[in-house]
Amino acid sequence: MKKIGLLSDTHSYLDERILHHLSGCDEIWHAGDFGTAAVAEELAAVAPLRGVYGNIDGRDVRATQPLVQSFVIEELHVLMTHIGGYPGHYSPVARPLLAQERPGLFISGHSHMLKVMPDPKLGLLHLNPGAAGRHGFHKVRTLLRFEVAEGKVQQLQVIELGPK
Repeated sequence: MKKIGLLSDTHSYLDERILHHLSGCDEIWHAGDFGTAAVAEELAAVAPLRGVYGNIDGRDVRATQPLVQSFVIEELHVLMTHIGGYPGHYSPVARPLLAQERPGLFISGHSHMLKVMPDPKLGLLHLNPGAAGRHGFHKVRTLLRFEVAEGKVQQLQVIELGPK
C-alpha cells in the first residue's frame, strides 16, 4: 500500500497547509502547472515526486518533468498529463494515449475544477485534484489524498485548503 498526495496548478505557490497535508505521503504527484522548478524541489523534499509539466511551465520545469507520465504502482497502471479532459470530454492528446495505455487511473489538471469520475466505457477512474495555488478562477484551493493498494484507489480524501 502507498499513500499518495495529488495536487495540480500550484502556479508557483506553496504554503504550510499544502505541505502539512502532504507530509506522511509515500509519494507526491503533481498534475502540472508547477509555476517554477522551486515548487517541484520543495515538494520532492517532502516525498518522492512524480509530475508532468503544464502549459504555464517554463524550461526550468520542463527540463525535469515530462508531458506524460505512465507507470504502475501497487498493480495500478496510472497515466497522468496536464491537459487531459475528463470522461466523455477527453482532450485530443489524451484520447489516443488512453486507447493505447488502457490505464486504471487517469489524472489530469488544467481546469482548476476538482473531479473524481469513473469512466465505465474505458474502465478507469479519472482524478483532477483542482487547483492548490492562488492563480485562476477557482474559489477554493484543493488537493487529494488516497491510498493505492492491490490495483485500486482507496481511502480517497478531498482536502480543502481554504479560499485562494
